[in-house]
Amino acid sequence: MSDLLRDSEVTDALDPRHWRVVLGRVHGTFRTGTFTCGLELTQRVAEVAEALNHHPDVDLRYGSVHLSTVSHDVGGLTGRDVALAGAVSAVVDELGIKADTTAPQALEVAIDALDIPAVVPFWRAVLGYAEEVPVAEDSSPALVDPAGIGPALWFQQMDAPRPQRNRIHLDVSVPHDVAEQRVAAAVAAGGTLVSDERAPAFWVLADVEGNEACVCTWQARD
Repeated sequence: MSDLLRDSEVTDALDPRHWRVVLGRVHGTFRTGTFTCGLELTQRVAEVAEALNHHPDVDLRYGSVHLSTVSHDVGGLTGRDVALAGAVSAVVDELGIKADTTAPQALEVAIDALDIPAVVPFWRAVLGYAEEVPVAEDSSPALVDPAGIGPALWFQQMDAPRPQRNRIHLDVSVPHDVAEQRVAAAVAAGGTLVSDERAPAFWVLADVEGNEACVCTWQARD
């Protein structure tokens, strides 16, 4: 149950009515309608999580509950996450709660840098963030909010100065079946598709002044 699974394997194993893989986590957003119903769902999730000894992150709001899970000890997704998602699916079906599979997303801020070791300490200090333990030796450095609330920062190695382009851009990770809709909406809102060369891993977009953002999925990364 602790062996790392590919995002594609996890996606195939999940109930598609409830769950999506986004940026290395399993996410589910459940429309509870009321705070009381959301609290009941949260309590039931706590019970199954205790029984499985595997615990999700929970965001309880007035009309919704968002859950996400990852196996922190191995830095990725495992059978434990699949089992927890299956148990929660049984609970939400029993309670008659529906999921919004278009809602999950994860935000990262990407910083291009020539000397990453010199840049990282500044951002760690100014944000009060912690360094993420890399899954692979060649992984790009990343900083994360210890509270799990703010967006992560990751650092992309530059080989030469590029003053003609922005050095900071946003990476918005969304469910794989939402990405093209999100890209189309951005273009319809006045944006430009800069590149789809790496789609469906990511599309590069820009606003009317050239500020860039990438819409990302897990696909074409395994």
